[in-house]
Amino acid sequence: MVLMITGLSLAAGPGSGGVAAQTPRRDVLIFAASSLQTALDDLADPIRRGTGTAVRISYAASSALARQITEGAPADVFISADLDWMDYVAERGRIRPESRVDLLGNQLVLIAPRDRPVKLAIAPNFALRDALGSNRLALADPAVVPAGKYARLALTTLGVWDSVADRIAGAENVRAALLLVSRGEAPLGVVYATDAKADPGVMVVDTFPPATHPPIVYPAAVTSTASSGAAAVLAFLKSDAAWPAFEKQGFTKPARR
Repeated sequence: MVLMITGLSLAAGPGSGGVAAQTPRRDVLIFAASSLQTALDDLADPIRRGTGTAVRISYAASSALARQITEGAPADVFISADLDWMDYVAERGRIRPESRVDLLGNQLVLIAPRDRPVKLAIAPNFALRDALGSNRLALADPAVVPAGKYARLALTTLGVWDSVADRIAGAENVRAALLLVSRGEAPLGVVYATDAKADPGVMVVDTFPPATHPPIVYPAAVTSTASSGAAAVLAFLKSDAAWPAFEKQGFTKPARR
């Protein structure tokens, strides 16, 4: 059984959270996966200086953002944390296909609260259930949210998913799962390496081997109803000028497909 955790107050940057439709159309509105928050907040001013266009950014799980876009939310640029939700939007004619690009990569890590460190090596059939005891494992919702889907696949590959499936605290997005661990509400969690780096309240217990899950790829695209400045904003995000901000947070170049 997955216990869903919602309604957490996430630290937000400019334009994050809230209903996308309330954002003024004079700015380029970016819909971005929650794991991008720190890097994109740092890039908001460089984007404005580099393109002459101000941006507002709405962060949420890729699944939620994709559904909002297909229901008519006025996003100009969409950055998903996996290929499936970008495909979902594309199949419904809501992006400009020629603009789509694989923007970034990431890694998956097991974390614990920094003040309650855990020693546990990730390997086939590792003792994750024993490490949890009577507590729960924090994940983004493994049914729909990319970080949770990757986590479930990795744990399944390692042969331990069935042993912890009834001990999952599912969160609405990866940053919410991160906060459950940072606050000590869960002794362990699975998030992206970039999320762990963004929160000093957690420590990385170990990194999941890449072979345990599909490559983590962040595709980006201009939407079919985008305003005139959207293409320039996406071009900036793909440029060498933007890369240091992504690299600083631990993002990688996307895996080749």
